[in-house]
This record gives sequence, C-alpha cells and structure tokens, in this order.
Amino acid sequence: MGKDNWKDRIEVNPDVMVGKPVVRGTRLTVEFVVGLLAQGWPESEVLRNYPKLTREDILACLKCAQALLGEMKYYPLLETVGSSSDLR
Repeated sequence: MGKDNWKDRIEVNPDVMVGKPVVRGTRLTVEFVVGLLAQGWPESEVLRNYPKLTREDILACLKCAQALLGEMKYYPLLETVGSSSDLR
C-alpha cells in the first residue's frame, strides 16, 4: 500500500459516525480498529470478528492514524505564578 493509498479505503462523512474517519463502506472507525490492535488483538482475530475488513483496511487505519498524529501540533504548557504547584 503506497503512502497515500489509505485515502482510498478511509472516508470521512458527517452522516456516518459523526464524521469520524471510517473504513469505507462500514461503520468501523479508524479509532476502533486501531484500539483493537492497541489492546493486543492479533490481526487474524480482528479479521475473523469483522469479516468485512481486509488486511489492507487494517493497514489503511494505521496509516491514517499515523498521518493524523503527524499533523498534530504540540504546545508546551507553561507553569504560571499562582498555579496549583505553588500551593504546596
């Protein structure tokens, strides 16, 4: 699967799962599929329990998650005078 081929398998539609990214043609969110893998589900178990999914769909979910995380901006939180840590 090429760098951007995940976009062929993942769709965002405001009428499906409140606009969360889903595997095209299903109501399975990227978040759900990645969550199963994060919980330690083997790929074979995910595919057995969700027969509409393919290995390519799972890889597309992972690539989508990678792309979304890569776009996130991180800002350090600065401690200010009078913060709760000063109350000790």
